[in-house]
Amino acid sequence: MPDFCFEDEAARDGKAVIVGIDEAGRGPWAGPVLAAAVVLDRGKVSRKFARRLNDSKKLSPAVREELFEQLQGVAEIGVGRAEVAEIDIFNILNATFIAMGRAVAALGMRPDLALVDGNVAPALSCPVRCVVEGDGRSLSIAAASIVAKVTRDRIMHSLAIEFPGYGFENHVGYGTPEHQASLARLGPSPIHRRSFMPILKMLNPALAGLPHVEGESA
Repeated sequence: MPDFCFEDEAARDGKAVIVGIDEAGRGPWAGPVLAAAVVLDRGKVSRKFARRLNDSKKLSPAVREELFEQLQGVAEIGVGRAEVAEIDIFNILNATFIAMGRAVAALGMRPDLALVDGNVAPALSCPVRCVVEGDGRSLSIAAASIVAKVTRDRIMHSLAIEFPGYGFENHVGYGTPEHQASLARLGPSPIHRRSFMPILKMLNPALAGLPHVEGESA
């Protein structure tokens, strides 16, 4: 379970403002990639609430929504996104880093340290420490994972209204059988990532024999 060990270590090193950063939406075939930057107010985070925070993937949608709403009162939150066009131009990793930079900028404060989920450090306006599987180890990163996931899911639910028939309200852009069937029936929409191999294959039949990894860019 996540705790404040990384935050406490940074505080002992003189870091006062510590932000947790995580993303949502690297793997889907459609929609933007989201990043959240969260600075928890330790004085407002009760032990009971802290015990409920976890990697968003380990929480039900209902619990994620509840924790998202509660986080508004105990944290400073910044959200950034990179659009499909940016994903296709810069690739998904660099687009994720762009979203992270925008999330930090949206905080309205300069952190002394960013704890970032993963093993590759983005270029941010503050020092960065990568934490592998950080959403299950750091409470700040866990909080960011919840904010990023809930925010992106809400965006995809809205896009489901704008682009009906694809089932975005169900799979939020991931390559599920439902999504694959809708793509075969309707073809790619304007919010599909054309640099991702499954979509690229649909647009370029000559590539159909090439293998691909889930969430892979061409």
